Amino acid sequence: MGWFEAVLLGLVQGLTEFIPVSSSAHVRIVAALAGWPDPGAAFTAVTQLGTESAVLLYFRRDIGRIVGTWAVSLFRKQYRSDPNARLGWYVILGTIPIAVFGLLFQDTIETVFRDLRLTAAMLIGFGLILAFADRAATNQKSLADLRPRTALAFGLAQSLALIPGVSRSGGTIAAGLLMDFRREAATRYSFLLAIPAVLASGALELTKIGDGTAAPAAPTAVATVVAFGVGYAVIAWLMRYVVTHTFTVFVVYRIVAGLVVLALVLFGVLDPTAGAA
Repeated sequence: MGWFEAVLLGLVQGLTEFIPVSSSAHVRIVAALAGWPDPGAAFTAVTQLGTESAVLLYFRRDIGRIVGTWAVSLFRKQYRSDPNARLGWYVILGTIPIAVFGLLFQDTIETVFRDLRLTAAMLIGFGLILAFADRAATNQKSLADLRPRTALAFGLAQSLALIPGVSRSGGTIAAGLLMDFRREAATRYSFLLAIPAVLASGALELTKIGDGTAAPAAPTAVATVVAFGVGYAVIAWLMRYVVTHTFTVFVVYRIVAGLVVLALVLFGVLDPTAGAA
């Protein structure tokens, strides 16, 4: 992997991590279109440490309150009913599905799930699901209305993002809308819920960088820094956008992108396993 490739893929990662279009799909597709080797699941996971660092910085006050209150509630009963303490437990509960499925299907995630036909199908299919959820949503609930059952449902939706094309934010936001959460509440919780999963996945995959067919360390570090800077700007924009806008533009983009990739594969322009190691 060269420096230009690293910067471009870091830019793609930062631009697409938080909007519901699937960053892993875009990194995979851009590399294939450019004729570069598939950067791999390890590269994607590590560059997500950059975008997740942007989440930690942007939501630092929220995270500080949640972690602090949750920690105190372990020792003081009166804090256990505090919304921040409950939210801490709900983030832990919601992280369990992706941790379990990530470990069970690790080999599949790094091979079969990176087929461009599957990626395109997920872009289209979950675009339609997001469209339905957006139209059906009543936008009534806030994060104070989270309960163990809904937290687990959010977590199951997040675990689908192990398949490139689904989108971590897209899956969790769609689930939130279907459970009548407001767009901004579902989006905010999507960001918070991703923190443990992304940090754990990135730390695990970090050991693979520079080993064998995995991306080399220095370009991956550059891509991660680029993803952080771009990702922070995208978070700030998206949190304002969802207050007054639907997700229609992202739905249309997902469907068009999926159809274009399928067409390129169908007409032989792209091999469905293009660049795969």
